[in-house]
Amino acid sequence: MESVQIKNIDPETAFLLSKQETGFEWELFKENVRPLKRGRNVRLLNQSLTSHNNNQLKKNLLETRRKLIEAIDDYKGEDPLQPWLECMKWVQEAFPAGGDSSGLIVIYEQCVRKFWHSERYKNDLRYLKIWLEYAENCVDAEVIYSFLDVNDIGQTHSVYYIAYALLLESKSKMKAANDMFSLGISREAQPIEKLKDAYKKFLVRSMTKPKNTDEDLDENQLPIRSFGTVLAREDNRMQTAQSSDFHRKKLKPDGTQRTSLLVYKDTKVDVISHQPDKSKAAWNSLGTRAERNKENHAIPSKWTSYKVPQKPGPRVGRPTPSARIEVFVDEECAKTRQASDESGSSSTLPVIHGDGQDNIKRETELLRKNPLRNFPPNSLPR
Repeated sequence: MESVQIKNIDPETAFLLSKQETGFEWELFKENVRPLKRGRNVRLLNQSLTSHNNNQLKKNLLETRRKLIEAIDDYKGEDPLQPWLECMKWVQEAFPAGGDSSGLIVIYEQCVRKFWHSERYKNDLRYLKIWLEYAENCVDAEVIYSFLDVNDIGQTHSVYYIAYALLLESKSKMKAANDMFSLGISREAQPIEKLKDAYKKFLVRSMTKPKNTDEDLDENQLPIRSFGTVLAREDNRMQTAQSSDFHRKKLKPDGTQRTSLLVYKDTKVDVISHQPDKSKAAWNSLGTRAERNKENHAIPSKWTSYKVPQKPGPRVGRPTPSARIEVFVDEECAKTRQASDESGSSSTLPVIHGDGQDNIKRETELLRKNPLRNFPPNSLPR
């Protein structure tokens, strides 16, 4: 009988009997968790959320991230992209809130920069999705799509054209988005059915987009009058009607007009008056054309005959080199750079190896604004 009761225990009671310390942290911090299409590992999610109050768990997460990044450099297999994918997946799970401290954007940038010139991964869908995820975290994603177009990366996949067209549509560039869909269909990007379905939905959205009504057009077509302009006849009639209504409001109920307010005028002679002197003769004539244009016909004089006096003496040669200013270099940064140089071509920057949160945040902010800042100039779109 007791065995039957144990088998029929619901999951909540089983969790309480297990006396686990974690399991419901996601209920307290779920508004800070970024959703993923593939879902999340609940155990790792609870562990990462508990690290907010547990410094030891936080150190363990940073240590695990460091080991995964080191495993990228130590990888000797046939698919160098695979350890990058595993590291990104783990960082997305272990840092559910994302943010600058996760270092995910820095890892995105280092991965795409390592393989951008590789012919093997140019048409790899996994590599293209890394680019697209990187673009979603940048301020101006259109720069990244232009880079992919120039370097012929992911041009055979329909997801590139769909993502690029949706970005243009979000910027109200409807014609450019339509051209991008047409370009993908003409290149027969795969899967072509997915691209055509997205194009049909785009056409429906563009056709059902609200347009300006007749009332809005009439309001926009009303003449805008600036100060000092003359109204048309119809507008003048409307203005006259309004002024007559205003004049009626000024009348008293008995029909008599209200008296205007008297303004005091000073009659003293010693007060300086700014009124024009009427005693002088009035300007009744504009004069001849020659009198009006006399200031525009100045007689030119020769000035090139003047010679600037120069001091006698030998000509001054090239300036003597002065003492160079010694640039201060931090010892810790110098050791880190020297270690990276000795290790050869490392796939990751020292900013991630050192786990310096300030350096990671600073680099993440720079990459958000300029995602191609570390790429060679010859690879950038012009």
